[in-house]
Amino acid sequence: MDPRRLELLLQLSRLGSMRAVADVMNVTTSTVSQQIAALTQEAGTPLLEHEGRGVRLTPAGHRLADHAVHVLAALDAARADLDPDATPQGTLRVAAFATAIRRAVLPVLRRLDEDHREVRLSLHEHEPAEALELLDGDRVDLALTYDYNLAPATFDATLAAIPLGTTPWGLGVPADDPRAPDTSLEAVGRYRDQDWIVNSRNTADEEVVRILSSLAGFQPRVVHRADSLDLVQDMIAEGLGVGLLPQSSPTIPQVRVDPLVDPAVTLRAYAVTRRGRDAWPPLALVLRLLADIPLGDPA
Repeated sequence: MDPRRLELLLQLSRLGSMRAVADVMNVTTSTVSQQIAALTQEAGTPLLEHEGRGVRLTPAGHRLADHAVHVLAALDAARADLDPDATPQGTLRVAAFATAIRRAVLPVLRRLDEDHREVRLSLHEHEPAEALELLDGDRVDLALTYDYNLAPATFDATLAAIPLGTTPWGLGVPADDPRAPDTSLEAVGRYRDQDWIVNSRNTADEEVVRILSSLAGFQPRVVHRADSLDLVQDMIAEGLGVGLLPQSSPTIPQVRVDPLVDPAVTLRAYAVTRRGRDAWPPLALVLRLLADIPLGDPA
């Protein structure tokens, strides 16, 4: 079976429409249709069935898509294994959240400039969902993402996620708040009447806020959204609300971060690749360098 056709079928199983597959794979819808029709002939059994104006995979189509995950990963691994000891060279496309770029990718760039000038990085700043979409569409080779222990991410079977580190988060409040810091849910409950500030490009921290608030017995009033943690601090300082902030990052004098222990809120960072591709020399090199650099809170 043609691996390219298997890739199209796999994308169709995930995206649900031929038009979406065509957009991701940079081909026409008719090409997708023709290639999957050819794959159906190769398989000798129907892979699609009509559903309204669209199509859906048959049980056989779903089984073949499941096999495609492992077949395509094995092919990628085989290509890399042809010369696993080759000198790393080429351009590695990386999508990462801003703090990951500042704290991890830029130091890696300096290491590459010193010791591996044949490897170049193409950087794209994106939040996790955006980075994973680029990775799924094969528009980047590596995605640096994060989730929270209270809002764990799930990764598609086609992806491999390598943990890179964790960092504790707390509750960001005005520094002159007369309420003493409290590590329990009571601390969250004391701000039930406050406006809340969450991320504008990722829903994970809002999910954490809603979980904490639910455990504390109230519904949070989410009013403000900001992508930059520096801006979140400025908004807290201006009295616009409270929000989650990393405990390890410096704060402006007008803001303090109260630790949360019961339950704790922990951010977890990951390096995510297409399964089977981590043996490609440039990617393997960068993954080794990243493993030596602590990576945590996003901004």
